[in-house]
Order: sequence, then structure tokens, then C-alpha cells
Amino acid sequence: MESKKFTIFAMQKGRLKRMEELNLENKRMVAIDIVKANVFAVLILVVSAISLFVPFFLIWRGTPVDTLLGNRVSWGVFMVGLLVGTVVHELIHGLVWACFAKSGWQSISFGVLWKMLTPYCHCSEPMRIRGYMAGALMPCIVLGIVPSVVALFIGSLPLLVWGVIFISAAAGDIWMTWLLTKENPNSLVFDHPSEAGFYILDKEE
Repeated sequence: MESKKFTIFAMQKGRLKRMEELNLENKRMVAIDIVKANVFAVLILVVSAISLFVPFFLIWRGTPVDTLLGNRVSWGVFMVGLLVGTVVHELIHGLVWACFAKSGWQSISFGVLWKMLTPYCHCSEPMRIRGYMAGALMPCIVLGIVPSVVALFIGSLPLLVWGVIFISAAAGDIWMTWLLTKENPNSLVFDHPSEAGFYILDKEE
């Protein structure tokens, strides 16, 4: 446990050092309220479930329940997919952000916040708000929305459940994106190295 704490501290210290090296001026912290974010996650789960399950059962209402539920293999793939998808979620963040960061993939790092058992992706340099928003939302689109739409067409309940879970798993990303829509698009955004939030580097119009 001590080694894990030391590793986390070292990574956070390295990111703080990186931020100092960038000599960021006019930075402004935008913090995410964890309580509100959790409530928002539940809201996203409920809304996405209603929005997708209702049309799913209307479209496939004449199909036998056993067919919709799938077999053990499909649910086995579902369980494995949840674990793999959690990692892929962060990988998608990194791939998209690397396209917008000046240093590309060299600016991207991955890790796990062991206290919350949560994997994360961090970009060690500021980027344009639109690029950051694209990277923040892409896991929701790729792992949540696309599978859910496919499930509606092929009548796969396991795939639909999988999609809804990953839409709700992106609630924090959706929350951050919504906060960024209030910012000047000419400004830059930089990941906070250790807290739930980010820095805004204000730019002139």
C-alpha cells in the first residue's frame, strides 16, 4: 500500500512540476463538485436508460424474451467487456488528446487513483478547449452511444445495457464538457494534476 501511495505522489509531483515548467500565467481553477457530479451521474443513467430501453422494447416487442436476453456467452462477453471497456475508455481519451497536444503522445500518461480504484488519463500540456472537449466526449460516443444505437438495430439487450453503463460512466466527462462550454473558446485548458477539475488559461479575444 505504501508503494502505491508513493507512486501516486510521485506522479502527481511530476505533473505539478510539469505545470510549473510551462510557466502558466493567468490560470484559473475550475473545480468539479464531487457530490453534484455523482448526482449528475445518476441522472445520466436514468435518462439514458429511459431514452434507450423504451424504444428498444417498442421496436422488439414481438420478439421472444429469451432471444432478447441472449445466452450465457453474450453475457460473459458483456462482463469481460466491462473490464476491457474501462481501460479502453481512458485510452480513447489519450488517443484523441494526443491529436491536439503539441507534443502528441509524449504528453499523455495513464494511471490509477487507488483510493477510488479509478483509472485516469492525463495530458501534461494545455490544449484548445475544443480539442479537450473532443477527447472528453469521445469515450461516451464510442463506448456508449454507438453500441446503444447498434443494439436498437440488432435487438441485443446485453449490448444495450453495456452502452447505457458506459454512457453513465462518462458522466464526469459530460459534466466537464458542459463547464467548458461556458469558457472563452480562445482559452486553453489544462488538467489539474491531482484534483477533480482543470485550469483555464484565459486568452484575449
